[in-house]
Amino acid sequence: MSTVWKREGLRGLYQGVTPNMWGAGASWGLYFFFYSAIKAYKKEGRSENLTATEHLLSAAGAGALTLSITNPIWVTKTRLVLQYDAGVDPSRRQYKGMFHALARIYRQEGIPGLYKGFVPGLFGTSHGALQFMAYEELKMDYNKHLNRPSDTKLNTLEYITMAALSKIFAVTATYPYQVVRARLQDQHNQYTGVIDVIRRTWRKEGLHGFYKGIVPNILRVTPACCITFVVYENVSHFLLEPRKPKE
Repeated sequence: MSTVWKREGLRGLYQGVTPNMWGAGASWGLYFFFYSAIKAYKKEGRSENLTATEHLLSAAGAGALTLSITNPIWVTKTRLVLQYDAGVDPSRRQYKGMFHALARIYRQEGIPGLYKGFVPGLFGTSHGALQFMAYEELKMDYNKHLNRPSDTKLNTLEYITMAALSKIFAVTATYPYQVVRARLQDQHNQYTGVIDVIRRTWRKEGLHGFYKGIVPNILRVTPACCITFVVYENVSHFLLEPRKPKE
């Protein structure tokens, strides 16, 4: 942060914030929509709860569908963030903003340019799959421990705890794919593919290279995840709980 501040000022710290907001909003909305739809389809006509494997597969499917729609946004975010020295010398700024980046990438690289990092991104659906599986299993085990129905509504602190634990677990398990994906999308480095990124990162930086930035990443994503899950759970219960007829 200090290096970015010295070289690019406040603007440098907010590079890529617009596509990040669009991407995060669209990703969460689509993810919850697809995940709920897949779960409802699997549970149709059944009285028992879904298994951990079914939660895992439902979340993976939702992640793949979401990524196929939002990958271009994440490419533009990465490109905007990696405009080295643009804050010092504006003439070196390749992209003026999100929509300019989208148009320029499409014009210069076509559809493949907008879908760079898509393959490791698909592997990255394991992140959401592991997170949602852990989250669902934590909720069910917690309610089971208290001898309550598995779908019992929890309080805000309980939802925050479940969300934080599941997010930290998922980030730790899947972080290397984010490093590989970001390096594939970096316009300053040329890689022939996923295997090339993995080989060169391992050779030059070892295991540590695949976990660069994991601590600030956890600190950044966990609070937002907790808020998102609390809002989602409360809104879901509000919409699904039966209404009492007015007297």
